[in-house]
Amino acid sequence: MNMGTSSKKPLLNIISPVYNEGDNFPALYKEIKKYIKTPHRLVVVYDFDEDNTVPVAKQYQKKDKNIVLHKNKRGRGALNALLSGFDYVKSGPVLVIMADLSDDLRIVDAMYAKHLEGYAVVCGSRYMKGGKQIGGPLLKRNLSRLAGTSLYFIRRLPTHDVTNNFKLYDKAFLDTITFESQGGFEIAMEITVKAFKNKQKITELPSTWRDRTAGEANFKLWKWLPSYLHWYWYALF
Repeated sequence: MNMGTSSKKPLLNIISPVYNEGDNFPALYKEIKKYIKTPHRLVVVYDFDEDNTVPVAKQYQKKDKNIVLHKNKRGRGALNALLSGFDYVKSGPVLVIMADLSDDLRIVDAMYAKHLEGYAVVCGSRYMKGGKQIGGPLLKRNLSRLAGTSLYFIRRLPTHDVTNNFKLYDKAFLDTITFESQGGFEIAMEITVKAFKNKQKITELPSTWRDRTAGEANFKLWKWLPSYLHWYWYALF
């Protein structure tokens, strides 16, 4: 990862894909302001103009110019929203967070510090010592933990939580990837295992994941499971 010769610290780009998260956005914004002291901008990626997140985010945008509303033009869905967010960011660190308040924003400044140390991927980890998961479907939790911990111990992939989307990436590294994911949030697993394959620096920090309290979950376990399994076998063999 090339940080360049300038001593100026790069702006943190926060990508948040949304789907009718109008009820959650005020609390999300409050948490961002409370916990993230690193200079940042929030890129809210939405699929369609009628998304109820848009008018709420526009109200906050009036008082905070670091909020960007970016319409996904790649096609609807979580995967395309994330890729569209990556397209928007031209350089620097890229943090992916969910708008449902599930991610542990208390560790973002520490994740950014790891990026400055030269890590291409910094993972929020539910399954390392000090990490925790609160709520969520039992089957999904067990499959995720099994995938992460088995790759950590068998392949020495340097994170216990390869499936978690709460990760910070170096944009220069993202630009080297030809993305192959076709489902949804398994893209985080693809990026991490490709970083490992290409000998990029990866690290993790303990993180607490919380199940959403408002809005509708957009995670489709059975639809996306084959895609997760593809990247699991890719990493394993």
